[in-house]
Amino acid sequence: MLPTRPLGTTGPRVSALGLGCMGMSALYGAADRAESIATIHAALDAGVTLLDTGDFYGMGHNELLINEALRTAPAAARERALTSVKFGAMRTVEGGFGGIDGRPEAVRNFLAYSLQRLGTDHIDIYRIARVDPDVPIEETVGALAELVEAGHVRYIGLSEAGADTLRRAAAVAPISDLQIEYSLLSRGIEEKILPTARELGIGITAYGVLSRGLISGHFARDRALAPGDFRGMSPRFQGENLDRNLGLVDRLRAVAGAKGVTVAQTAIAWVLAQGPRHGADIVPLVGARTRERLAESLGALDVTLDAADLAAIEAAVPAGAAAGERYPESQMAHLDSER
Repeated sequence: MLPTRPLGTTGPRVSALGLGCMGMSALYGAADRAESIATIHAALDAGVTLLDTGDFYGMGHNELLINEALRTAPAAARERALTSVKFGAMRTVEGGFGGIDGRPEAVRNFLAYSLQRLGTDHIDIYRIARVDPDVPIEETVGALAELVEAGHVRYIGLSEAGADTLRRAAAVAPISDLQIEYSLLSRGIEEKILPTARELGIGITAYGVLSRGLISGHFARDRALAPGDFRGMSPRFQGENLDRNLGLVDRLRAVAGAKGVTVAQTAIAWVLAQGPRHGADIVPLVGARTRERLAESLGALDVTLDAADLAAIEAAVPAGAAAGERYPESQMAHLDSER
């Protein structure tokens, strides 16, 4: 079994790595359904207990996929699995995004559909995908607290929330964790958000630890992206930005090679290493879509980074070295964490 970490002071203990399932349904082009389910099964078999999804990933497709994977998994693995679900994103028939709805009545509506798609009577960790600027966070979290009281939700999480929002939310109900992008290329949380989360006893589930494959060691400069791949719009994958960022990867590759591990394992291990000094409060989510990539990611748990290693990584990829924002400008505007 894998080592475990607590999600804050009020949340559950989960595997030290979680599996982010989004790419199995959306934003990275077509995925192989059979391989996706096999990858979830392999993760469960290896001891991964945290499965992360969103009700808008493939407009429900991802929840149905997880439902199938859990139904066909061994009973013991199924019983250990915890679901972390994001809600609130409005979608169009064409697949576009139409904002966020955090009204209490919308929260209850989103939950009802997710419970049906997942085939369960509760969700372990439930969180709004982005803070609704038109609804006080106190109202959204208050509705979630009522769902916890009713037994439909076990723990309340947040996603991409700023430090002030964390304080306001935590004053209403216990918050288990904040899901937010954190990687060698995305370190903005270190100044205010991470210290505030630690002060409040809120854990971090870090997504984008490989920057959507950019620092995986597998992304080539001449790679052709599939239709619908989010990275085709991502600033960090464009033109000179891509060249500069892959230059950073080359420097990281030298550090990884000296330790005899892969670039991806080094990047994941770096995120893992940011937690133990503070009570092991960071759980990286890896977005593996295949068993091969999953196995590589899990290997990061066997990588120990000492002070010299961390210094070498910092020298290779200093804070703020990434070229380009992590989302297109229109999407950056929806991030409470960036305000």
